[in-house]
Amino acid sequence: MELLVLREGVHGLSPASYAEKLRDRLDGHAVEYAPTPADERAKIATADVVTGLSIDPAGLEAADGLRLFACAYAGTDHLPLAELAERGVAVTNAAGVHTASAAEHAVGAILAIRRELDAAARADHWEPATPMELSGSTVTIVGLGAIGEGIASRLEPFDVTTLGIRRTPESGGPTDEVLGPERLHDALARSEFVVLCCPLTDETRGLIGAAEISTLPPDAVIVNVARGEVIDTEALLSGLRRGAVGGAALDVTDPEPLPDDHPFWSLDNVLVTPHSAGATPAYYDRLADIVADNVARLGSGRELRNRVRTGDD
Repeated sequence: MELLVLREGVHGLSPASYAEKLRDRLDGHAVEYAPTPADERAKIATADVVTGLSIDPAGLEAADGLRLFACAYAGTDHLPLAELAERGVAVTNAAGVHTASAAEHAVGAILAIRRELDAAARADHWEPATPMELSGSTVTIVGLGAIGEGIASRLEPFDVTTLGIRRTPESGGPTDEVLGPERLHDALARSEFVVLCCPLTDETRGLIGAAEISTLPPDAVIVNVARGEVIDTEALLSGLRRGAVGGAALDVTDPEPLPDDHPFWSLDNVLVTPHSAGATPAYYDRLADIVADNVARLGSGRELRNRVRTGDD
């Protein structure tokens, strides 16, 4: 089986090193790396599996033998899913690769805000602070996939109440309560912190808007490690300015990258990070494990790990 690693890297990591990690795991399979667009166009024609951040719809025209696109991101909303489905190409994602890093990032942001570490980091002189405790707080986690579950488990030692929102609440989860999307406002009204770690779908786009912000207690903080479009940016900005919401920690924004002149940069109660929650030196090791396993599954006809629903499902 022939694999092609596309040229775009994740979080500054080298895609060439990703190709090497796949070669280490896939003895007997040809693993090619395409460092230029011309290489991509030439090599995609014979590839059974392509892996990378995205795939050009035009490139699919030459990919007659393509069976699997292994996305190097957890999110796949940027992919030409309809075209891939039409050509019978399975799609998988990198879910689980950044569970530890994204969960640590979310909990770190909560602690930084609760203990006013973010404000202290911005100060240029000694100033007394009045930080609060996280203990006794209620944290709502929207999305109980691998990252949401990782956040819940890491919050356990902090003596907080956790509420989980998931599409299928009957599936349960590691939070103290698991609620369906129709109970979102009930959860928001009880929350000091709301952590967004859900996929971007038609249902979650703009999920946190003016109505949801009005439901939150005025000192509540929103932490977003999902996608920027899950939040209505203008509604959040308005809520922050008028004191309807206490603060926000945004690892993702809409637009992204966040323009240098955006008002979020000047607000003391907003912590912006450059979409780095998923960054980890172990990214390609973990991703290569998933892709190598799926190559074996593809060869034996077994169900693929991290299969993404497309138009053929």
